[in-house]
Amino acid sequence: MDSVRARPSGRTKSKNSADPLGRLAMKTRFPEPLSGMQVPRFGEVATFMRLPIERDPAKLDIALVGVPWDGGTTNRPGARHGPREIRNMSTLMRRVHHVSLVAPYELCRVGDYGDAPVNPANLQDSLTRIDAFFCKIHAAGAAPLSAGGDHLITLPILRAIARERPVGIVHFDAHSDTSDSYFGGEKYTHGTPFRRAVEEGLIDPKRMIQIGVRGSMYSADEKKWAESVGIRIVHIEEFFRRGPDEVIAEARAIVGDGPTYVSFDVDGLDPVYAPGTGTPEIGGFSTAEAQRMIRALDGLDLVGGDVVEVAPPFDPSGNTALVGATMMFEILCVLAPAVHRRKNRLRRL
Repeated sequence: MDSVRARPSGRTKSKNSADPLGRLAMKTRFPEPLSGMQVPRFGEVATFMRLPIERDPAKLDIALVGVPWDGGTTNRPGARHGPREIRNMSTLMRRVHHVSLVAPYELCRVGDYGDAPVNPANLQDSLTRIDAFFCKIHAAGAAPLSAGGDHLITLPILRAIARERPVGIVHFDAHSDTSDSYFGGEKYTHGTPFRRAVEEGLIDPKRMIQIGVRGSMYSADEKKWAESVGIRIVHIEEFFRRGPDEVIAEARAIVGDGPTYVSFDVDGLDPVYAPGTGTPEIGGFSTAEAQRMIRALDGLDLVGGDVVEVAPPFDPSGNTALVGATMMFEILCVLAPAVHRRKNRLRRL
């Protein structure tokens, strides 16, 4: 683990006495966030984690992406504004994770790759545009970490990164999002992405777990299809009975050592922590429990992730956007070591 932790002062000596930690050499290779010790965090243009904008995915190992689109929303809209506010609140993130001591910017080239193009007047055109945008990222060998947007954005992202082989999924959410259709046959909404992804062979359903599912249903058999194809659903009552450590131990066993994607819907949290979302459900897990679970994904073969359904208009305080930014940073701090390990393996071949 030491190889993926930030180097404390004095651990490594450089031949350059003016740069004893070798930071200058490191910074020529990897982009660094703008330091709040040099420029106040309320200053400068807001980017994800205060990182540089980088439009060439070949220069990135991890691309932080906004997907400002909520055309799949069936209840309260507003998640299209999520990426902008998550960028703003991400200025509160610092360089090093306080528990794992992972410094993702020392392990990988991470940058803000901008926003995926969308068409707010045409759902299918938006799915095509988002897919094409993420295909460029994937073709360049970078792993995407995205801020939505409603949960339908996960489908075109998976179309881009999982065409060659299905991935496993660790899915945090109040809802299964495996309905077949809404409103007389509409197949593409934020309540259907994972059903479509399984049908298209993008997800191995036997390597998928959903954590935190709860709330009233349209029908008693609403989750029957998901369970019939092998998706493991951990309802919130089971989660509270077993606890986050035991649930994530099962999640790790389910996804195994294959490629895995993390999808975090903020409505999995109790709305006291994230009121700014389209379909809130009371009785969810806490932000502390969510952080604990994401941290326990360290060591998996992670290939990307997203944080979705942050709808800033419903939380003028900005707290939900802060939650979204923090969960992105938590995912980044387990994604970066995974990408780093893969890159090193490829270099040795």
